[in-house]
Amino acid sequence: MDQLEALAALLTGYLAPRPLLAAAVILGACAVLALVIERLTRVGVRRLLRGLPADLGVSLERALRRPVRLSILLLGAMGALAVLAPGGRVEQVGQSAGQTLLVILWTAFAIRALRLVLETNGPAGLPASAQGSSVPLLRNGLTIVVVLVSTYVVLVAWGVNVTGLLASAGILGLALSFAAQDTLGNLVAGIAILTDKPYRIGDYIVLDTGERGEVTHIGLRSTRLLTRDDVEVSIPNGIMGRAKIVNESGGPIHKYRLRLPVRIAYGEDIDRVMALMLSVADAHPQVCRHPEPRMRLRQFGESGLEFEMLCWIEQPALRGLVAHEVNSGLYRLFAAEGVRLPYAQREVYLRDGRDATGPPAAAPEPPQGG
Repeated sequence: MDQLEALAALLTGYLAPRPLLAAAVILGACAVLALVIERLTRVGVRRLLRGLPADLGVSLERALRRPVRLSILLLGAMGALAVLAPGGRVEQVGQSAGQTLLVILWTAFAIRALRLVLETNGPAGLPASAQGSSVPLLRNGLTIVVVLVSTYVVLVAWGVNVTGLLASAGILGLALSFAAQDTLGNLVAGIAILTDKPYRIGDYIVLDTGERGEVTHIGLRSTRLLTRDDVEVSIPNGIMGRAKIVNESGGPIHKYRLRLPVRIAYGEDIDRVMALMLSVADAHPQVCRHPEPRMRLRQFGESGLEFEMLCWIEQPALRGLVAHEVNSGLYRLFAAEGVRLPYAQREVYLRDGRDATGPPAAAPEPPQGG
């Protein structure tokens, strides 16, 4: 250790009166150091990014080589300039220029790394089908943030007072936030939806306003539903964030339970009727076998026994078609088996004022006036 310190002191004493030679030595040492660190970076980054996809790790490692190598060379050039022109205006300008080049170099790397991460792996929390439209917007937003931070660092490097600029930017941002508060509200709600995931692409949802359809797009500004009438409805995320949403495709079981009410006349054999109804459900190809269909006698109605058949289907989109086909099969089977279907009926009795069972009807009053 003492020998190294003595060698360093001897070298410093030899180079001190020779600034050109000292600058050349600094540049040469930095060049050699750049090559060594570049090779070490290649191995270290690969080990560090081992958990990422192979393509992403290789791309990031290749993108990192250039800024590491050029950063060391720029630092060497700044050190050589400090030796050649110490304490002067030239050194000050050179140092500011060197810092600016370093910021530009690493800003370009940060933007490229963001693009690689978002396009290769997708942002965390985003559904894969939602990334197609949301990734570019997210990438552009993060790029703007990186550029703004880099601009601030460059201004500080050149000695510019940024206090006034920050105050002006704050006032401008406040004005823009008031002018575009609805848009900002939709963006914030979109981020919350993509993070919380109350629904996904392909889910069937029902809103408290009555809209029902398949989710075809989840963006940062709006959500699109495709109704059963093949009409696409675009709903701002601000409304979706406040609405009560029933996700028919959500939950641990993605099957949809179909409820089919059936009214049977009094006097029918309920065991036979329930067996006939279950046979229709079991014969339908779209009705799930697990869970199996089941029957429930809900109540004694005014004109008949009110049953409800419960069966499960794979997709909520099949609800209308399966209900139509099962109801049609039930009607045909009931007609063939002679099962009576009741219908509402009323008996109306008329009586006049001479009916002894009640008080006499009041006579109409004569018209007033002449």
